[in-house]
Amino acid sequence: MVGVVANQRSRVAGQAVEGPGARDRLLRAGRQLFAAYGYAHTSIEDLCEQAKVPVHIFQQEFVSREVLLMAIYDEVATYGLRAAENALMAEGMEDCPTAERVRLLFDAYVKAVTEDPCAARVAFVEALGVSREVDNHLGTWRAMWIEFLTSEAERAVRRGEAVPSDHHVTVTVLNHSVDELMAHHGRRPRQVNAEWLTDELTRLSLAMILPS
Repeated sequence: MVGVVANQRSRVAGQAVEGPGARDRLLRAGRQLFAAYGYAHTSIEDLCEQAKVPVHIFQQEFVSREVLLMAIYDEVATYGLRAAENALMAEGMEDCPTAERVRLLFDAYVKAVTEDPCAARVAFVEALGVSREVDNHLGTWRAMWIEFLTSEAERAVRRGEAVPSDHHVTVTVLNHSVDELMAHHGRRPRQVNAEWLTDELTRLSLAMILPS
């Protein structure tokens, strides 16, 4: 982590800007620079120069690069979760067969989290293995997704479309597969497009949850 002095101001082309909007500019700079050059090779000074924000404002908003990284991850994860929830609350979804319901869920999630390729790379590639604090933060999100998908599996059991099982374990394994596929997309967004991701995530989910 790059150490900085609290009152140091970054030198930018033009005047550094404080006040409202600084947080959004820093988030945008984080998405752009972490995706282009990597989290490990981007300093606080780089971020501040890109955002035209003095270093002391960065410290007030985020404290550290790790906090900024987690904030970017939260944006992506929240966007994806809300998209999935909205898909499940759509008209007709309550009576939708599990196979179609799972496809629509993943279609909404994938489209949401891959809409910004830079944000997707930061969330699914650059955030991995940074520190224990970041890993724990991502783990909280994974636990939320495991609970969310387990409830879907249990719904399929109640409808007679899946066999009773310890679906929490099954979904935990599935969640690791989701992470791997999203990281694969983050590294190669042109080769691993959103449609392929939806197909693969749907296939894996149904193979694990529904009887053959």
